[in-house]
Amino acid sequence: MSNIFEDESLVGSRRKNPIFKDKKPLDHRFLPDKLVHRDEQIRQIAKYWVDVLDNVTPSNVTLYGKTGTGKTAASKFAREQLIEAANNENVFVKIEYIRCTDYTTEYQVIAELCNRLGRDVPNRGWTKAEVVNAFRELFRTNAFGRKLHLIVILDEIDILLEKDGDGILYTLTRTDNISVLSISNYLDFKNLINSRVTSSLNDKEIVFPPYGANQLSDILNERALLSFNDGVLDSDVIPLCSAMAAKEEGDARYALDLLKNAGELAFDEDSEKVTSDHVRRAKDRIEHNKVSEILSTLPLQQQRLLEAILTLTKQGEEITSGKLYEAYSDVSKSDAVTYRRIFDFINDLELLGIISTNTVSRGRGKGRTNIIKLQCDEVLLETALYTI
Repeated sequence: MSNIFEDESLVGSRRKNPIFKDKKPLDHRFLPDKLVHRDEQIRQIAKYWVDVLDNVTPSNVTLYGKTGTGKTAASKFAREQLIEAANNENVFVKIEYIRCTDYTTEYQVIAELCNRLGRDVPNRGWTKAEVVNAFRELFRTNAFGRKLHLIVILDEIDILLEKDGDGILYTLTRTDNISVLSISNYLDFKNLINSRVTSSLNDKEIVFPPYGANQLSDILNERALLSFNDGVLDSDVIPLCSAMAAKEEGDARYALDLLKNAGELAFDEDSEKVTSDHVRRAKDRIEHNKVSEILSTLPLQQQRLLEAILTLTKQGEEITSGKLYEAYSDVSKSDAVTYRRIFDFINDLELLGIISTNTVSRGRGKGRTNIIKLQCDEVLLETALYTI
């Protein structure tokens, strides 16, 4: 069999794409030459990092903000700028980006930093003390007699802290010539850190607000110039993507995904234009993929709880926790968990954005009640639930 990737129909579509000239700028990991609407936050990072150019260890920094507000991009943008300035001034600075979904323990993070800095450390087999000592030795015997400064960017740090505790922050903040830039989606992530580490961290905080619709339009216009052929986007495509993403808490990643998926639908259909209809169908595709991905990772009991919520929603019922437990018990039969445990499941599903809860007062003497609502499309949820 000949190589399918050499098939003429595929080769031809790569050589002459009527929609895209380059998809990379529509990837949220793409780092443009300019970050639109994040100048202020980048300047704040630079203000706290600039001391390193005078061979002074810079302050620790924490970036807060919801998904898709530019935290990672701003930190990487500032990193590139600082590396350039440090090279010009002959200052020995390393800035290492660690995504804490990939390195989820202190051992893994320290071992990875050692390897990136030229000290071979196995991924397992050593004690934590041996790894930490090997790491700290790098700062006593640095290259060419120059003082090594290390800035560690810990993205989604809350994941690491929840899994392995705050030892990583203790180790890094108690090592000479190191500063930490932490990135978190949650303002309360410091609840995972004990007081001695919080004191040692002594960080500067920078908040990234959600993008508004107009800001998202500016971002998409910049990326569209790099990604799409001239004249293929209908005039209402970017405003619609921006408005939809603004409703998703100002998520620029979502806006970029919408625009990219709309373009791919147009390409698949041999359309000469990307239209608002492509955007709406792209939204359905993204939502379906998101719901399917989330449900595939949920424990069985949470899937059953969602099935009960879906049933009550289709019946037009106001969903209180009491009604929900009854419906869930019908689904689960003798395998149901306790009423108290249901509240943990409800909290988990709300964090995932699948449901919302609202506490309402029933009036004097009648107490307060939790009202639960589905936050994703019923048809999408039903399809996903019954195809797992």
